[in-house]
Amino acid sequence: MESPPESSSSSPVLLNIGGKRYATTVETLTQREPSSMLAAMFSGRHTLPRHPDTGMVFVDRDGKHFRHVLNWLRDGAVPDMSESEYQQLLREAEYYQLLGLAECINDRLGWKNDENFSEAELTRKDVIKCIQAPRVRFRGVNLSGLDLSKLDLSEVDFSYACIKNANFSSAYLRKAKFRLTEATCSSFQSANLHECELIGANLEGSVLDKANLQSANLQDACLKQCCFIETDLRSAHLQGANLMGANLSGANLEGANLKGAKLAGTNLECANLQRAYLREVDLRETHLTGAKLGGANLLGAIR
Repeated sequence: MESPPESSSSSPVLLNIGGKRYATTVETLTQREPSSMLAAMFSGRHTLPRHPDTGMVFVDRDGKHFRHVLNWLRDGAVPDMSESEYQQLLREAEYYQLLGLAECINDRLGWKNDENFSEAELTRKDVIKCIQAPRVRFRGVNLSGLDLSKLDLSEVDFSYACIKNANFSSAYLRKAKFRLTEATCSSFQSANLHECELIGANLEGSVLDKANLQSANLQDACLKQCCFIETDLRSAHLQGANLMGANLSGANLEGANLKGAKLAGTNLECANLQRAYLREVDLRETHLTGAKLGGANLLGAIR
């Protein structure tokens, strides 16, 4: 049995979410988050299959937290929950594309400042299953310590995730997103991070030797004590990045933008800085022996 167009925004809707039954209205499902999957489903543009006897629309998801989804859509409320329950609700919010709810949950969890995440929520096998989908997001997920080496993770969204001590060696991460990610002491050795977004990410102590970071955006990232030996950073955006104590010996930074970057104790020996943008950079404690600076913009730099 297929559903006719909903008659009005107050029309009742009966839902079967993984075996749990819910009753709501079209207005509730469409008003607060108009760009969500639920709003699209009940917009009237689509014909939905219904149970021939009950008229219910079935959604193959765990129904445990759907009451919280409905309460969010009704009045914008998110209850106090345990950390694990927040993580479960976040996955449901992302599935239904409820961006407002997902943002609220991430604010509650406070991923960036929490020092207590140590156990990964997923395994390497789980991640491999997930990346078969056309659009993959691990926003806010704890993947600490996982071995994700050599996987194709291109365009995957890891924003706000915790990936401390994770292994991304030789992984294909082109255009992946790591905005505000906690990635301390992780390995990206020989990984392809071309055009990645790492704005505000914390990679302190991570290894990125021989990685491809061409045109990557690392603005305001914490890169203290990172290893970038022979790394390709051509045209990378490093404005305001903290590179104190980092090792970039032999790295290729041709055309990179390092305006306002912190380079105290940074090793740039034999690095290629030709045509790099180094305005307002303090180079007094930077090791530049053998570095190529031809055509670099050093206006306002302190040497």
